[in-house]
Amino acid sequence: MAVEGGMKCVKFLVFIFNFIFWVCGVALIAIGIYAQTALDKALTVSSSSASSTPVAILVLGIIIFFISFFGCCGAWKESYCMVTTFAVLLSIIFLVEIAAAIAGYVFKDKVRSVLEEGLWDAMRKYGEDKPLTEAVDELQSDFGCCGANNYTDWFTIERFKVNNTVPRSCCRINTTSCNIHPSPATIYEKGCLQSIEAWMKKNILIVAAVALGIAFFEILGIIFACCLMKGIRSGYEVM
Repeated sequence: MAVEGGMKCVKFLVFIFNFIFWVCGVALIAIGIYAQTALDKALTVSSSSASSTPVAILVLGIIIFFISFFGCCGAWKESYCMVTTFAVLLSIIFLVEIAAAIAGYVFKDKVRSVLEEGLWDAMRKYGEDKPLTEAVDELQSDFGCCGANNYTDWFTIERFKVNNTVPRSCCRINTTSCNIHPSPATIYEKGCLQSIEAWMKKNILIVAAVALGIAFFEILGIIFACCLMKGIRSGYEVM
């Protein structure tokens, strides 16, 4: 009876864990969508490797979402095969997340250079490539910025240098001549690189907190799954 009670307790814990894990998956999906939406134009002018980051978060959330259902079914049916598969998949995801965290820390400085390179490339193609032009305009308007490092960056682009102008999306005030002979009084002074970095630093704590929470529940899930596997196997052996 004690063994049966213990099995029910572990089964209940695995089921509760999977519900929490399901919530974590939903949270990751929400973060991925939010990051993709908020940084849409910044990612457009950057490289494909940078733009894949929110998508990777979104995909991870979807995977976790479905694995949690897999774990729930295995716990409910007391299927040794399903619970074992769940534990293995959860362990693989945990290891991948650790590897991604290490890679993110190692290459954190490269993100800035990749983003800056993408911004400069988009600025040089401004007016020639319509999608990039629209992306730059929306980026500058949404983030209240101008240029890569500051508004004077536009003066290195020949078409703006000869007229001493900047794109109208740099305008702080909406007038017909706000972008002609620009100054900090009429246009945004700070660069978009600085604005995007500030946005990332502001939101990184949320992402880190969610990631740590998910990692904690993954470890618990692996432990509970192993306990349930042991209990199911013991039941098989008794039978």
